[in-house]
Amino acid sequence: MGNKYINGSVKIGDTEMYYVSFGSGKRKLVVLPGLSDGLSTVKGKAFMLSGPYKKYLRDYTVFMFSRKSIMPEGYSIKDMADDQVFAMKELGIERADLCGVSQGGMIAQCIAIYHPETINKLVLAVTAPYANDTAKCVVSGWLDMVKEDNYVKLMTDTAEKTYTKKYLDKYGKMYKIFIRFTKPKSYDRFIRNAEAILRFDVKEDLNKISSPTLILAGDDDITVGNKAAYELKDGIPGSELYVYQGLGYGLFDEASDFYKRIFKFII
Repeated sequence: MGNKYINGSVKIGDTEMYYVSFGSGKRKLVVLPGLSDGLSTVKGKAFMLSGPYKKYLRDYTVFMFSRKSIMPEGYSIKDMADDQVFAMKELGIERADLCGVSQGGMIAQCIAIYHPETINKLVLAVTAPYANDTAKCVVSGWLDMVKEDNYVKLMTDTAEKTYTKKYLDKYGKMYKIFIRFTKPKSYDRFIRNAEAILRFDVKEDLNKISSPTLILAGDDDITVGNKAAYELKDGIPGSELYVYQGLGYGLFDEASDFYKRIFKFII
């Protein structure tokens, strides 16, 4: 059976949540992206986003979700988790493996704490159990850039805080071209997402996570800090931690075995 590529949405109240799916496998993996989702959703990108997963799509169907399109003021990470579970159930996903990256990892933690029945295995990548000083400084800085409507500065700073110098030297020119064509019409979703990160804290509830959990981090993370992964490891019973040496927040693009490591854990 060939791979299926679906671009869809789920109605949630007076708005919608965009998702994509690809693959034909019986097992389901739900992937939640980071703060960049506040600038550009997954809408219409099923084929483009499927690349890193293609060798696993005979066994798995992968779903990748954006946050809902319109977010009220005060919308929290917990609210995002509740809406995410609602959307999954609307699509008939009663239980799945779950991978959350950065802010997506924060949402995944809330799902694991408040909706444990929906998760088989959990992967948390470059994320934290609360808005630590490093994350607060970085996200607050990005909010200031947005309020100044300085998109080039925002994206440049994001790249510098995400990738190693080696990676930027190789792809920096392409990234600058990408910036020129990707400015969003509105920053509202980014602001709501970023403000939710600044209020996030589930550190004292990590012991409620019962799903087998893999934590992935770099040892040079200047976006969420280097201590965050160890705090997750200490707080989540029986969790496993793998730290990439010489990499930071962008290990999902820079680590050649990132996806292999995820699927080795969940299969």
